[in-house]
Amino acid sequence: MLDDLDRGLIHALHIDGRAPFSRIASVLGVSAQTVARRYRRLSAESGLRVVGLTDPHQSGRTQWLVRLTVTPRSARDIAGALVRRRDTSWVKSASGGTEIVAVVHAPNDSATDRSLLLYDIPRTAGITAVSAHCLLHTYVGGSANWRRSTEALDEDQRRALREGVAADGAPRRPAAGDADLLAALEKDGRAGQGELARATGWAPATVGRRLAELRAGGALFFDVEVDAGLFGVTTRALLWMSVPPSRLERVVAELSGHDELAFLAATTGPTNLVAQALCRDPADLHRYLTRRLGALEEIRSLETSPVLRNLKAASPVLMTAARTHR
Repeated sequence: MLDDLDRGLIHALHIDGRAPFSRIASVLGVSAQTVARRYRRLSAESGLRVVGLTDPHQSGRTQWLVRLTVTPRSARDIAGALVRRRDTSWVKSASGGTEIVAVVHAPNDSATDRSLLLYDIPRTAGITAVSAHCLLHTYVGGSANWRRSTEALDEDQRRALREGVAADGAPRRPAAGDADLLAALEKDGRAGQGELARATGWAPATVGRRLAELRAGGALFFDVEVDAGLFGVTTRALLWMSVPPSRLERVVAELSGHDELAFLAATTGPTNLVAQALCRDPADLHRYLTRRLGALEEIRSLETSPVLRNLKAASPVLMTAARTHR
């Protein structure tokens, strides 16, 4: 389990994934060497990783949440194939191992690049059912973090970390020339400017300037991958909900304040709202479903799909030492 310093470090990285260890140390009241040592230990033992991701709306991509029903014999091979692809993230084994759920990233402007959705999956042996849900808007998840992983720092500490993140609100869509930079950040969001310079062929000053531009305009953000089990989570479930469109914003406003939810998004399909709940145990999940969600009359239907294992987290690039994440 985590101690207060570990929790503070993880919270700090959620605020600014590229914050120097010296700044984090100043906020936490310890030495930079202590912060660096804790980061290395959590990375090695708990899969802690900071990854740089682009906002899909500014990068010309559409995200699809794909649900596959598979035969037990084929589940492992199909899941492994999805994990290895560069256009997938958040690959999960669910519902007793006969369901696989994944986020697929498809370019908006090239139908030929959508083969995973329109060709590969339906023709794969062992898949008995497919449904694809376009992610219309993400309310919790992505740049909006799970509340229970961001409770360690007080407002003064948060403010000190936010001072290192410029934001001018001017959108800056990633350009074709940014591909090498973004690929390096998907692997390691804390890669130094020298390493990023070698990956891009740019001067370090150019790297720093372009990073600042993309972050300031909201085109690039940094997510933190870490095992939710460190926060006492043993039970995970995907929740597929149907809500009348006229009541959707009211329900979202309520659910966005629920500590149990690490992900919440509006989708297309027979259900129009999907969430991921992280709970201490099955009894905790039962209380959440019956007492909190059950109190919302606007939720017309609810399907619960237990998550057995997270096979791939936020980054499309899988690291060999990756562990189970939220």
